[in-house]
Amino acid sequence: MLIRISLLNQLLCLVVEMRILSTGSTGFVGKALISALHTKRHEISAPMRNQSESSASFNSFVIGDIDATTNWSAALHGADAVVHLAARVHVMSENARDPLREFRRVNTDGTLNLARQAATAGVRRFIFLSTIGVNGNSTAHGKIFTETSASLPHDPYSVSKHEAEVGLRAISNSTGMEIVIIRPTLVHGSKAPGNFGKLTRLVSKSLPLPLASIDNRRSLVGIDNLINFIVTCLEHPAAANETFLVSDGEDLSTPNLIRRMARAMNRPARLLPVPKSVLMAAAAMLGKRDMAQRLCGSLQVDISKARALLGWNPPVSVDEGLRRAVK
Repeated sequence: MLIRISLLNQLLCLVVEMRILSTGSTGFVGKALISALHTKRHEISAPMRNQSESSASFNSFVIGDIDATTNWSAALHGADAVVHLAARVHVMSENARDPLREFRRVNTDGTLNLARQAATAGVRRFIFLSTIGVNGNSTAHGKIFTETSASLPHDPYSVSKHEAEVGLRAISNSTGMEIVIIRPTLVHGSKAPGNFGKLTRLVSKSLPLPLASIDNRRSLVGIDNLINFIVTCLEHPAAANETFLVSDGEDLSTPNLIRRMARAMNRPARLLPVPKSVLMAAAAMLGKRDMAQRLCGSLQVDISKARALLGWNPPVSVDEGLRRAVK
């Protein structure tokens, strides 16, 4: 009996001994990922820009800013896998003279520097959180993005992510390190930043929104579904050297999304019928064309590849995800 228990303990140790370096651990997605990895009993290392961000819940390393010169050697020591979440994201008040250069410095050069050092350190798998913006910012009626769709990055952020993807594939080909690229749609969840957070605040106030006439379809992904998918890509052998699009598996129109958010809050949804052409014209006059496009346009993705290759299905429904997001 003692021998059997000892063997069982050894097998359990094999499960918990994956050492994972996770960047961006203080961000919206990073915090949720760290929590999930703890429940899976993986050993986690997390680089920080400064000592004030360190935490007792994981091994933290101060590495400063992320660019082509960052030294990752201490953080990578003994790592089996890397999940690279850290990035320069959309900047609302851009002050850089050359925004693309700044995005490339972090998202392209910084990513590829980390990947090269990871390969040298013997890391087996490198997971890169990219963006659906690599495919474009909208889909035409009846069209849906898949992993084989053309790459049409439309802004400095998505261009820098696309260039990082290209470079990562080259590093994988030359070193043998497995690369997994994940392109999520808009991520929703509790305290989500960006556009979803803004929309949540508007709906919570029951303000009248001129969006009742919008007939679009958008794919979203809840934070719990995204984290579950990242963990799946860490552990599933078939994820190696693949690119995946990820969403909740149910596409919503903007009015439907608002109604379901309001229902989750027990608030009324106040939607006014205003023609899309009027909304777009008003947004252009106010310098809000991009925001109007996200509210009025469509962006749909197909997650059939993840279902077929990894056997993955979103574990949390849209309504449950929205309930958690606005709780």
